[in-house]
Amino acid sequence: MSDSRYDIQEESLIRSDISEYLKRHENKDLLRLLTCGSVDDGKSTLIGRLLYDSHMIYEDQLEKLAKDSKVWGTTDDGFDPALLTDGLKAEREQGITIDVAYRYFSTDKRKFIIADCPGHEQYTRNMATGASNCDLAVILIDARYGVISQTRRHSFICSLLGIKHVVVAVNKMDLVGWSEEKYDAIMHDYNSFVARLNFSDIHFIPMSALRGDNVVEHSRNLAWYDGPTFLHHLESLNISTDRNLIDMRLPVQYVLHPNLDFRGFSGTLASGVLRTGDAVASLPSRRESRIRKIYGPDGEVQEAFSPMAITVTLEDEIDVSRGNMLVPVNNMPHIGNEFEAMVVWMHENPAREGSSYQVKHGCSMVPGVLSKVRYKVDVNTTKRDKVHDKEEVITDSLNLNEIGRCHFTLHRPIAFDPYDRNRATGAFIIVDRLTNVTIGAGMIVDRIVSRSGRKPAPVSQNIVKSTSLVSASDRRALMGQQGVTIWLTGLSASGKSTIAQQLEKQLVEQGRPCYILDGDNVRHGLNRDLGFSMEDRQENIRRIAEVAALMTDAGVIVITAFISPYRQDRQSAREVVGDEAFIEVFVDAPLEVCEQRDPKGLYKKARAGEIRQFTGVSDVYEVPANAEITLPTASLSPAGAADKVIEDLKNRGIIS
Repeated sequence: MSDSRYDIQEESLIRSDISEYLKRHENKDLLRLLTCGSVDDGKSTLIGRLLYDSHMIYEDQLEKLAKDSKVWGTTDDGFDPALLTDGLKAEREQGITIDVAYRYFSTDKRKFIIADCPGHEQYTRNMATGASNCDLAVILIDARYGVISQTRRHSFICSLLGIKHVVVAVNKMDLVGWSEEKYDAIMHDYNSFVARLNFSDIHFIPMSALRGDNVVEHSRNLAWYDGPTFLHHLESLNISTDRNLIDMRLPVQYVLHPNLDFRGFSGTLASGVLRTGDAVASLPSRRESRIRKIYGPDGEVQEAFSPMAITVTLEDEIDVSRGNMLVPVNNMPHIGNEFEAMVVWMHENPAREGSSYQVKHGCSMVPGVLSKVRYKVDVNTTKRDKVHDKEEVITDSLNLNEIGRCHFTLHRPIAFDPYDRNRATGAFIIVDRLTNVTIGAGMIVDRIVSRSGRKPAPVSQNIVKSTSLVSASDRRALMGQQGVTIWLTGLSASGKSTIAQQLEKQLVEQGRPCYILDGDNVRHGLNRDLGFSMEDRQENIRRIAEVAALMTDAGVIVITAFISPYRQDRQSAREVVGDEAFIEVFVDAPLEVCEQRDPKGLYKKARAGEIRQFTGVSDVYEVPANAEITLPTASLSPAGAADKVIEDLKNRGIIS
């Protein structure tokens, strides 16, 4: 490798203490990232420049690169960094990236795996493959053209695949005169677009990958930029909090039985933390036991955490086989043979409704049927493809490189989590039953099916949905209003129930039929059998949504007051009720304000550890991305909040 102070120190350590050298590199943090963007935005050039300027290229590679640059190079200075990753002949002939190319390198702070992904829409499946295991996405934007359709497409796919960290590399700044105004305009356009995506961390860096400005060293040409360089940001990015250490999931890959005295269950811990003595259940049988011992690569340990490869023994002789999953007794995933997922189709033969496939989920291979293609997503606009009036799906198939939401019915139950909560147990691949070829990849988004006409056939074929002789317009004329569900969501003590009561009072005074479904009241009756695990919270919301849909259909104004902390659950409720009849109201009160109010003393108990999985303290609350109404209750009175909702109902024509 080329000379540097770092190289000299490493060589000295190798000579003096090879064990220490290996230990140092073994224990370094690993960051997986991908580069994506439009064709000729400079993805491969950026990676090549990063490796070159950080002295991560061997001398023989440099010599070969110099020779290849004379033949295939696209630059005028005789050195083309893109050739380090564009190794296919077709890539060099066209000057583009076709397949995913991986590069591995290390600095004194961190190890890296870089996936260089293609930019063409026809290679969407390649890009999705490269992004599936990455922690960070580098979105390159040509400063001359700004945010274009490929930028939006790749950002959407990265969000869909659960990537939370994004670096927006505004490249080729040298071609726009290092303009700060142009950079600011691109920042504004990109932030406006990604507001509805699920990124938690977005960082912008202006650069010139070809010249090396702001890649490894700060650029004098960009004196107005005071942020980190590209390499510095990669080395300092904190990804330790991205791991799910709450939901322990151990898929069993192998039953280890070397002799009569030992029976262990081996696998890679997908998420969470496992300790000796923990109570666990084997899914899908739900048989319970406790962890007796845990063995890691170096022997017995008292606890293990994701993504360690371990073998565990149990205190009881229960049936556990390959494909089963060990989970905490009080924190189980969903168990069922039906779910919905976003699917990326990867084969020339289209996916069709009613077709049978093999679904590989974790260590299990289960036959199943693609029951319904709910809708397709235009990856360039992120909009759904639907018929405008009845919201029916345009097609019943997915073609190569297309993405859509599908409903699957499996031949036997599996244990799964939503992908946005647990990537390991929420992902699956689709395999052709005849050729055994991987033809699709899916991310589980929901286990709830919409009430629309796209609903698959019920489990019992003897159940038939009845129709009414009374139309929606008849009910509207009778009630003098349109039925609607007003979904109040927010932290405990944010003011949801108080606003709901005030809103109900004002509507009744105006002669409007309405009814409150309050979280506490419902849990005393309809949902008294549910706890507060993630699964029970989802079932709680599902039942309420079904009740609200029936009352809304009858022409009643339904007011719900639930914490409903997860975006996916609220989206599911919207789909059950119907988008046109669902109004999401975010009761926005800061956590400190809610804790000061604390009328039931729940926050105090949660802080003392007396209440587990309490939203805002020991469990998350996902703020609505696009609520129809936001009520800042730290400064807005309940009556004022109710007035704001009623005004919105009038503007929508729901009440006169």
